[in-house]
Amino acid sequence: MLFSKKQSLVGLDIGSHAVKVVELEAQANRSYRLVNWGISAPLAEAIVDGEVMDRQMVVDAVANLFESRAIKSRNVVAAVSGRAVIVKKITMNRLSSEDAQQAVYWEAEQHVPYDINDVSLDFEILGAAPNDPKQMQVLLVAAKKDMVMAFSDLIREAGLQPSIVDVDSFAAQNALEANYEFAPEEVVAILNSGAEITNINIVQGGVPYFTKDLQVGGHSFIEAAQRKFNLSQAEAAAAVRGESGAALEMGPVIESACEGLATALERAQAYLRTAGEAGPVTRIMLCGGSALTPGLPEFLNRRFGVPAEIANPLARVTYDPALFAGQDVMKVAPFLTVGLGLALRRLGDKK
Repeated sequence: MLFSKKQSLVGLDIGSHAVKVVELEAQANRSYRLVNWGISAPLAEAIVDGEVMDRQMVVDAVANLFESRAIKSRNVVAAVSGRAVIVKKITMNRLSSEDAQQAVYWEAEQHVPYDINDVSLDFEILGAAPNDPKQMQVLLVAAKKDMVMAFSDLIREAGLQPSIVDVDSFAAQNALEANYEFAPEEVVAILNSGAEITNINIVQGGVPYFTKDLQVGGHSFIEAAQRKFNLSQAEAAAAVRGESGAALEMGPVIESACEGLATALERAQAYLRTAGEAGPVTRIMLCGGSALTPGLPEFLNRRFGVPAEIANPLARVTYDPALFAGQDVMKVAPFLTVGLGLALRRLGDKK
């Protein structure tokens, strides 16, 4: 939603664990074909809490991934997340789109904890406030300019052109809405879980009612397993993936590590219920690499009493199976969710 330009682009997802790239092609009847995809080798703590710690490692990973996958397009859509990105829904006097911009910027000064001159700001008018037709709801998206500029410069150093910088949670929403039919009354919690961060996005009728980044992800599960069973990092990672030869009871470890995530989701529901903005969550969709953690959907299903599933961002996307070289597509697809949602932006699919 930041710096949008209409160009033909590739989705580039630079995560704390790896770089992912997705290239789509538009087909007839608003359908899409997967042309190419790739995932880099692990970045080994090159990115921590959304901050780039080893710039050259990330630049090389991006450039090498495009070269190894023979992706010709240099224009990309990328995404930011973490502490320097703020997503907030506000209520203000109802105005036309033309009159809203200046008013929204003034309102943003009251809600963004940074100097307004130091942030890149975008907004979307969501519609009338539910309890007052004279008011409207507006979704604010703010990102620190220095972070966006540094991120964009990094992409340019890899020989690419960042034509749109979006937000992870909205890219995941784009990907799932392109692949699933959600009923207007459904309240869907999209949990995009990566190595370090899980984005919570509670959506109804295409409107993101609650968005938050939590410091919970695959690394949390690995660290919990290390402490519980006195394992090395590699051993713990294998145990979390369900690939350990040892008979380890990982369920309670995963559930304990997910407690903060479950509590945050409960608080989000309570907030929305109190505000009268959305009903209780009726469906949980998991995406991102850590969505594949064994037992995670089952834990959330038991905790919230609603269906919890690993989303398939390729459900309605055609592709040549040879692209996956014999790999189980559902072991790869969750990693590609954000990249695919970003690639959809190049096709003008959303906003």
